[in-house]
Amino acid sequence: MNTLSHIDDSATTAARAADAEVCDTETVHEDLVRALRPANLGGWEATRLAELFAALADPTRVRMVDALARADELCVCDLCDLLDLKQSNVSHQLRLLRSLRLVKNRRAGRNVYYSLDDDHVRSLLRQGLDHVREDAR
Repeated sequence: MNTLSHIDDSATTAARAADAEVCDTETVHEDLVRALRPANLGGWEATRLAELFAALADPTRVRMVDALARADELCVCDLCDLLDLKQSNVSHQLRLLRSLRLVKNRRAGRNVYYSLDDDHVRSLLRQGLDHVREDAR
């Protein structure tokens, strides 16, 4: 295969892929759009949801949420040892997760224990894992 034909093939494939993302006509299905419009996410909800997913876009934070989902509750030292992370990193990530209400904490003497804020977080993790593992089959 010569280089030029490979470039042409790649450009054609890219153009076809781009065309697959748009309609060939500009026909709006007005009844459907009208029915869906009242339930559109508002700006505040969309922002909070995007922040939630952004928090879970970090592998370290996902590993922390997974550990908490499996253990129900862990102290900061346990998380550090389990995930082989420094306490400053774990504390920073936990602070972010707590600000987004993904985790909560409680103090017992000199230890601070973390757990998932509620079962919605566990469900998000479980559904995400199911989706990822489905792709691996």
